[in-house]
Amino acid sequence: MVVVYILYLVYFAIAITLALSILLYVYQCDLLYAAGFPTGSRSVVAKPSQYGLPDKEEILVTKDGVKLRSYVLIQRGDDVAIQSPTLLCFHAHTGNMGHRLPIAQVFFKKLGYNVVMLSYRGYGLSEGNPNEKGLQIDAQTVLDYVLRHPILRHTKLVAYGQSLGGAVAINLVSKNEEKFQALMIENTFLSVPLLIPHIFPALRHLVYLCHQTWRSYKSIRYIRHIPILFLSSLKDEIVPPQHMAKLYKISQTGGIKVWRDFENGTHNDTCMQTGYFESIAEFIRDNVWDYSD
Repeated sequence: MVVVYILYLVYFAIAITLALSILLYVYQCDLLYAAGFPTGSRSVVAKPSQYGLPDKEEILVTKDGVKLRSYVLIQRGDDVAIQSPTLLCFHAHTGNMGHRLPIAQVFFKKLGYNVVMLSYRGYGLSEGNPNEKGLQIDAQTVLDYVLRHPILRHTKLVAYGQSLGGAVAINLVSKNEEKFQALMIENTFLSVPLLIPHIFPALRHLVYLCHQTWRSYKSIRYIRHIPILFLSSLKDEIVPPQHMAKLYKISQTGGIKVWRDFENGTHNDTCMQTGYFESIAEFIRDNVWDYSD
């Protein structure tokens, strides 16, 4: 009887392990790319005009034929726009670009930057389904658009990414460093496999099944010259702050590395912390904005 009971426990453990394995392998894109949260994110995208910004939307087509929605906010007057830095903004794993318009409003109206933002494939009103390779193509597509733009191609480019967007930005800059003047990342993880044990402890022994890896700890080593700003919330409940600290430590850029942490910040409210936009403005002023132009 005892042997039968033990066998049942073994079978149960195997069944649970198999179920978790299937969950992680088959549904990891749904888990990682939460494009439908908050509710309505796939059907309702705020417009720039709701925040007093230029209502300029571009539909970009990727090399694999996916149509992406992008907002392009350019300072008024060609001379002003050309002298202003251009921020390529990559958002986190939930919502869409419309949810980041309050941040773009500060960048554009208060700090005087050009702003280019997009909803990744499978996010907002963009077509397709999100995955690591696809988001990398999306990022390259928006960069290529900027590099062809009659005004923006003459500006200094800065990649800015929050959480997952930080991984997107690191990957893009690592492959196109000569096109960028600086990189800014916020609450970004070392890699998805290293993040899983923190978010899903039950899956910690199954990380070998993870095919969405985003190994930022590798990509960041290929960024050798430009300045990098690290923005970290010390009460981040999703990405352990140690991930950001490690990215800062292993970065080998010859440009300046700037660390700014926020004692009371959590994963999603970093931009509301005292000194957040001031830290960005100071970084851009000292490392990007050329007042001799």
